Amino acid sequence: MLYYLFTYLRDNFHLAGAGVFNYITFRAAMAIILSLVISMVLGKRMILFLQRKQIGETVRDLGLAGEAQKRGTPTMGGLIIILAILIPTLLFARILNVYIVLMLVSTIWLGMVGFLDDYIKVFKKNKEGLAGRFKILGQVGLGIIVGVTMYYNNHVVISREVTNGRSGVYNEAEKLEAGRFTRKDENGKEQTYVNVRTATTTIPFLKSHEFRYEKIAAIFGEKNVSVTTPVIYILFVIFIIVAVSNGANITDGIDGLATGVSAIIGVCLGVFAYVSGNYLFAGYLNIMDIPNLGELSIFIGAFVGACVGFLWYNAYPAQVFMGDTGSLALGGIIASLAIIMRKELLIPIICGIFFVELVSVMLQVWYFKRTKKKYGEGRRIFKMAPLHHHYQKLGYHESKLVTRFWIIGILLAIMSIVTLKLQ
Repeated sequence: MLYYLFTYLRDNFHLAGAGVFNYITFRAAMAIILSLVISMVLGKRMILFLQRKQIGETVRDLGLAGEAQKRGTPTMGGLIIILAILIPTLLFARILNVYIVLMLVSTIWLGMVGFLDDYIKVFKKNKEGLAGRFKILGQVGLGIIVGVTMYYNNHVVISREVTNGRSGVYNEAEKLEAGRFTRKDENGKEQTYVNVRTATTTIPFLKSHEFRYEKIAAIFGEKNVSVTTPVIYILFVIFIIVAVSNGANITDGIDGLATGVSAIIGVCLGVFAYVSGNYLFAGYLNIMDIPNLGELSIFIGAFVGACVGFLWYNAYPAQVFMGDTGSLALGGIIASLAIIMRKELLIPIICGIFFVELVSVMLQVWYFKRTKKKYGEGRRIFKMAPLHHHYQKLGYHESKLVTRFWIIGILLAIMSIVTLKLQ
């Protein structure tokens, strides 16, 4: 909102200093600061409110060290994170930007699904919470919204450089969404570009680093590509959102783990948004030039600030838990950002911690069922799943375990950023 207000004041009243709101870096910095303030100030008040209402966590007896002390710790703290993301974004971002709208919807949508789950657990005293099928239904619903928007919205485009009268990478499968336009490249030389709408993603570590979904659709017959491509793309988006949001939910099992890992992932995605949204950086790095993507830097700034501010109270020993309100929202946000930036194939690296945690649970369940059927007694790969509980059982202290997971998260983030040039 402030962007539009100060733009109006600059254009109509020539207000000194109003032009600073044109700079994404300034607005992103303001979003980080405000989200930190909101999460830290609101966090304390929210914790006191939750304590007064006796909205505490019911901890299952898993035989883990320190779990008795966690009983009664306020939960549903994810509301703090969501508010600390939404308020700065609404104030500093161009809220008519299609990517900003999509991220606001993603945040609120899965935040509401998680809130329902926490509400049933806390107020209805039902430890099972929202039925799993309804959680999946909510995640699938968001996947459909994101997939349909990314595939069909006319403002979701990629800029292609035109060489010798035609673009070297533009083909008939891509729909031209704008006429030709010129702008200066990193060397100051004028180049011609076109905007195209295409279902394309990035393949890390390869020189020919773009992959079009119509290549998968072509397997089912060249004549049906126009029909099968959107179906395949939307199904893939749904799978990513379900997997990442559940991965974040499972990771949120010890103090500060999911919050800290999400902040690290947010910084990584912020780098991707800034360079892909700036045609000069995109041209220099030979990566996708995605117009208007840089605006997501404001949202991501608020996201990182909210996570860091919440970590003030969520670090060991936690004064508040985010609950499913926060963990499902964080996972949905990260998945949606990766899809928008066309980095979904990098998710196993960027979200490596979430990925390993999720796979550890799947392997444990599969192996237990298989051995029970074969030997009449279920056996386990890990002492306990997800993986962080396995290490707790081995005697690792919670704070040391979280710190080491953060270090691994940082290494994965650096590896992901390196892919910008390593192709």
